Amino acid sequence: MDNSHFEIKTKHKNARTGILKTKSGDIKTPAFMPVATLGDIKTIPVWDLKKLGVQLFIANTYHLHIRPGEKLIKSLGGLHSFMGWEGPIATDSGGFQVYSLSTIRKVQSDGILFSSHIDGAPLHFTPKKVIDIQISLGSDIMMPLDECAGYPIGKGYADEVVLRTNRWAEEAIDYYRGLDYNALLFGIIQGSTYKDLRIKAALEITNLNFDGYAIGGLVVGESKEQTWEVIDATITYLPEEKVRYVMGIGKVDDIIRGALNGIDLFDCVIPTRNARTGGLYTWEGKININNARYKDDKRSISESCKCPTCKFYSRAYLRHLFNVNEILAKYLATVHNISFYAELMREIRKNIKKKTIEKWYKKMITKYEGGFDD
Repeated sequence: MDNSHFEIKTKHKNARTGILKTKSGDIKTPAFMPVATLGDIKTIPVWDLKKLGVQLFIANTYHLHIRPGEKLIKSLGGLHSFMGWEGPIATDSGGFQVYSLSTIRKVQSDGILFSSHIDGAPLHFTPKKVIDIQISLGSDIMMPLDECAGYPIGKGYADEVVLRTNRWAEEAIDYYRGLDYNALLFGIIQGSTYKDLRIKAALEITNLNFDGYAIGGLVVGESKEQTWEVIDATITYLPEEKVRYVMGIGKVDDIIRGALNGIDLFDCVIPTRNARTGGLYTWEGKININNARYKDDKRSISESCKCPTCKFYSRAYLRHLFNVNEILAKYLATVHNISFYAELMREIRKNIKKKTIEKWYKKMITKYEGGFDD
């Protein structure tokens, strides 16, 4: 696969900005993908997403296969038409469900056998089937079947995970190359917290010449220190000219650190999940709007924020909505957090171009240590 879909625009040490080209539009990198597990970003319609600066999001292959099914989605024009979204869409492989649904799945040599979490029906995910599902969905950025193992696991089993994932990756890319479909296919690197296995996986996966590379199997129970040891060890073996994606990384300080180290794509449920329980992000740090200190606070969530929530509403009003369990609370909070994350990525790209990313990172981590309102 060629490199024409990814162009590095500026570089500062390991950090870089770029353009990732897909069949549904270009993406400015580094970029963050909100998670649309079931075909929606919870509480917020697509017409808001574009206005708030969202470039793309990631949907879940396993869940959409179960309900409503890729055949129905394809018959209605694909996931873009189904959701009313014209921009790029990434889809995962179902590999994370090996971890999150570990009690209802069985890993086999040729794929993964799930029991549907809805009705218990058997679902056999193979490398070819996962590609077929994502094509039916109309995905712009696809992932091959992989095995995301939890933590801790022994090195022997971690080695088996690498062998299976890499074998499935080769089967997937060989199959995809024979099809007439114009999406990007990324390879996924596994290996748990064992750096030598990560390096082995990276060398084998990059040899298959995917369009981009994802570091998977992280944030599954290991410490933050272990997460970054794995990322730092792995990224050295990923080709500079290809897009790099760390799966499941979404904390503000981690995203900036990732961009500093040459990561181009991130995804996580954090900004939207936290929004629905009152966890909000500002340039001064995180706040929990449920805290009594905000009951008569006339200020907006963030005085520098230009999102509609901050334009029209006070912290006191938003706290009231959460206190009485109004649906509007979740929507307004999600609007703000989505807007903040879009602005975060713009600031990252700007600071890389200005060669001030290290200084800005040091400033931001002092505000993003600990939990909400710590």
